[in-house]
Amino acid sequence: MTATILLIRHAAHVELGRTLSGRRRDIALSAEGLEQAEIVADLLGVEPLAAVYSSPRERAYYTARAIAEQHELKVEVADGIDELDFGEWTGMPFDALEGDPLWDQWNSARSITRPPAGESMEEACRRAVDALQELASRHPDQMIAAVSHCDIIRGLVAYYLGLSLDNLLRFDIDPASVSRLMVGSWGARVMSINERLYQ
Repeated sequence: MTATILLIRHAAHVELGRTLSGRRRDIALSAEGLEQAEIVADLLGVEPLAAVYSSPRERAYYTARAIAEQHELKVEVADGIDELDFGEWTGMPFDALEGDPLWDQWNSARSITRPPAGESMEEACRRAVDALQELASRHPDQMIAAVSHCDIIRGLVAYYLGLSLDNLLRFDIDPASVSRLMVGSWGARVMSINERLYQ
């Protein structure tokens, strides 16, 4: 039994590129993000989705809702694909993090670095993998969408490809992009990474 999982990064939000939003609530999609979500939802309208899951963060949920509406589905929240807990870095501008030795280490050695009072990349990856395995077991031989966050999707792709967590920044996961996985009791296969359907 195998499930096809479309891992979708939420669409662009109002703090994108400026602030490490993390698990803060009420981060709205930007005008560009709303357009991205609608385009991706329209293009995925031809896919035979059996369910749409979302991280609890609003920016993911609103992206997922646009996709679900095309299929007359309701969004189901999956806590396991929530954003990484960045601890004390949550809500900080990227400019303020530049030059912080721990931030620099985080971006070069994620396998051994933890955000202050936050979650390690390994912990986040483990819970996300467990979540996908659970979702796959619920949907044998079906296709589902799971809307999550950049680092979580990077961690999942790295896990299934057997890459070190230190190599996460070697590939992009853009806003509103789609990465396709096949997941089953036998393991998993990465079918595509970072499809930018809205361009």
